[in-house]
Amino acid sequence: QVRLVESGGGLVQPGGSLRLVCVASGFSFDSATMSWYRQVPDKDRELVATITNQGSTYYADSVKGRFTISRLNSKRTIYLQMNALKPDDTATYYCKSPDPSWGQGTQVTVSS
Repeated sequence: QVRLVESGGGLVQPGGSLRLVCVASGFSFDSATMSWYRQVPDKDRELVATITNQGSTYYADSVKGRFTISRLNSKRTIYLQMNALKPDDTATYYCKSPDPSWGQGTQVTVSS
């Protein structure tokens, strides 16, 4: 059974940083392409960043240069380092596995 557990969200001021963590279980993590998505109420879930099993990365234009996705296979974990946060980054952030499965989400609020 696939399980994804996100953590690390919170309230941060504009310009601040957060690091999101997603711990995965129940599938072959080492060979999996993993992604972070985000969603605000009444809008579609949008792709934020992806990392392949080889470590290649993709970023949405809106976060390029500010966010960094990474993975640690020994801990079956992916990370999303978010710097220079803006109010528009406010959303629930979700981890996604290939099948696809989703975590429960972690709320990020950027506000002064």
